Amino acid sequence: MDYAVIMAGGTGKRLWPLSREKRPKQVLQLLDGQTLLRRCFDRLRPVFDIRNIIVLTNAGYADVVRENLPGLPYNNVVAEPAVRDTAGAIGLVSTVLAKYDPDATMAVVTADQIIEPADVLEQALKDALTFIRSNPDNLITFGIQPTFPSTLLGYIKCVDTRDCPGCKNKIFKVEAFKEKPDDETARQYVQTGQYFWNSGMFVWKARTILASLAKFLPEATEPLARIQAGWDSPKQEQILREWFVKLPKISIDFAVMEKAEAVNAIKLDCRWLDMGSFAALADIISSDQNKNIVVAGQSELLDCRNSIIVTEDKGHLIAGIGLENMVVAHSPDVTLVCHIDQTHRLKELVDLIKQHGGQKFL
Repeated sequence: MDYAVIMAGGTGKRLWPLSREKRPKQVLQLLDGQTLLRRCFDRLRPVFDIRNIIVLTNAGYADVVRENLPGLPYNNVVAEPAVRDTAGAIGLVSTVLAKYDPDATMAVVTADQIIEPADVLEQALKDALTFIRSNPDNLITFGIQPTFPSTLLGYIKCVDTRDCPGCKNKIFKVEAFKEKPDDETARQYVQTGQYFWNSGMFVWKARTILASLAKFLPEATEPLARIQAGWDSPKQEQILREWFVKLPKISIDFAVMEKAEAVNAIKLDCRWLDMGSFAALADIISSDQNKNIVVAGQSELLDCRNSIIVTEDKGHLIAGIGLENMVVAHSPDVTLVCHIDQTHRLKELVDLIKQHGGQKFL
């Protein structure tokens, strides 16, 4: 059967104080009252049965994920007891699926992306599933047609293409994965037309990715085998806590994708955004006449320009005078005031608050 796995474990420190340790960015209501998680879930519904959509998150987020997706079966939220990056997370879901469905095909998507129009991804997922059914030993990723030479994203180099019977998209052969480049290298990548942004989304057989992990990351084999054997037993949670932390902390790109041979890609020619910072709001929300981005039920701005004003509290008025290139983010117990050029230091600020005993604000 076909399954979709939504990766929803990121904390989103660059959106603090809205995103917190108990309330991740995926469930912030910044998109016309909708959350990133809900939008991701809705994009998958035309392709996958709701019973086959799984959300992988960390233990602290499980309840809020279930609240945001009330129609999802309770056990379809899988909680990681510790942070182990994407290789461990994908290994966990893969080994559980393979236990009950040895022929499971799984699509892995992330909850913090904006993808428009949604039907571009819908068709690409259908084509990827079709391709993997005929080529079960292959791996599929999705490349985003770059619109500018970004230095903040990884790239994949795609070369030869081939047709897939029953597919509308062509299948590219992936020649290489490239890390975030400098500006000149990024420009060269875009000019060649062979490089796409790495979306971090995949489709493969559960057994195939497990075989790849066994080959390229053998130290993950025993922990995953122990977790699989104990799943659905009275000791499931105990075994998961004991063995999940023994998985290597590494991304699936480093662990497998950069080393595997039968890696293919489908190009997504769409509007795509990784919603990871306040600045990203400017790409999805229309500005006012003074180029302010305002996400607030009530606001009064006098002579303010190029600023970002954000709150989920519809009854709270944010008022400003003479702000320029500033971020004001309000939550019930914390207000952030920051120059736009300093938002990259939010992680540093969060660490400082933690050092000074402000854990309740994180």
